[in-house]
Amino acid sequence: QVQLVESGGGLVQPGGSLRLSCAASGSIFSINDMGWYRQAPGKQRESVATITNGGRPNYADSVMGRFTISRDNAKSTVYLQMNSLKYEDPAVYYCNADIFDVNSASYVNYWGQGTQVTVSS
Repeated sequence: QVQLVESGGGLVQPGGSLRLSCAASGSIFSINDMGWYRQAPGKQRESVATITNGGRPNYADSVMGRFTISRDNAKSTVYLQMNSLKYEDPAVYYCNADIFDVNSASYVNYWGQGTQVTVSS
């Protein structure tokens, strides 16, 4: 059974940094796009950053220049380095990945359970 497990959330002061990790486990044959999304209370889930299998990133305007997404294909892991955190960044951050399913011979979209990021002085 494929799972995405996030880690690295927590409490940080404004201007601080956090690094999120998300590891895919189970029968992993191939992973296409991976990404991070976030959802704040009362708001819709939004894309933060995505990265292709080849390492091409894409960022939301709100995090451009502050967040960096990367991945280690050998470890089936995606990272999100968050710097210069602001009061508008707190949310539950979710990992997302398109993982190849041998039974259906197609890519299936998976979500992690989420990790809380809080920014407070």
